[in-house]
Amino acid sequence: MDGIEHPARLTVGVVGAGRVGAVLGAALARAGHRVAGAYAVSDASRARAADLLPGVPLADVATVVAQAELVLLAVPDDALAPLVAGLCATGAWQAGQIAVHTSGRHGVAVLAPARAHHVLPLALHPAMTFTGTAMDLARLAECAFGVTTDDALRPIAEALVLEMGGEPVWIAEEDRLAYHCALAHGANHLVTLTSEAMELLSRAGVAEPRQVLGPLMVAALDNALRLGDAALTGPVARGDVGTVEDHLRELDRLSPEIRRTYVALARATALRALDSGRLRPAAAAPLLDTLADQEPE
Repeated sequence: MDGIEHPARLTVGVVGAGRVGAVLGAALARAGHRVAGAYAVSDASRARAADLLPGVPLADVATVVAQAELVLLAVPDDALAPLVAGLCATGAWQAGQIAVHTSGRHGVAVLAPARAHHVLPLALHPAMTFTGTAMDLARLAECAFGVTTDDALRPIAEALVLEMGGEPVWIAEEDRLAYHCALAHGANHLVTLTSEAMELLSRAGVAEPRQVLGPLMVAALDNALRLGDAALTGPVARGDVGTVEDHLRELDRLSPEIRRTYVALARATALRALDSGRLRPAAAAPLLDTLADQEPE
């Protein structure tokens, strides 16, 4: 972090001690900032705060904000704007406070009402899936943070991210939705895909699906990150329409729900393989015809 302008040690208030808020609060405390208070609603959040923010008092939102120089807003995307507006309506913001939200969806426009109270707005979104445990602190090492803020506030944003162990990636306000969509599509849908594949392996009599699927998926992900579409293998990339038809018949029997996922992804895969030249048009046509029927017979 040489050459980076570090913010002074700050008093931090965590609004939302969920999986993200509690972990980032702990990361800021590890960097030398003082977490003065946290707001937690559920029993799980209160237990999480006790584990990750030991000794930090729990309080209502107004109290947490009132005593903080840096307010960490770690709430669901849809709750962020009403929370910011509510804090404005009650006069909770103080001039010079740093307001940091962790939403991937939003940039700093959502903090515009607080800006009118001379609050400094930062959007810092860790591109990571969280468990809400101490293991997440290690995962922050080299974790990318999608950062959106004013040019004048970039040094503060960069220093905070680096202090937490992450790497800042600058996202323009108008690109924030595309950024978040990409992460949700890649990470969240990967969980669905993996779970469905493990379910099929279990139905095929495989006692430990993870042992079979794990090395394959790790290698496929590594290849895809390095090579993009060039990493594609399998029956769709080869245009093996007979194999795909057999797969669909088997999924008719085993799981119509997974069949729909298979068809959607196989069609998208075929189109990408066709566009990249990996699948010849003559082979693509019968394959796409087979995949055009979205519903099982």
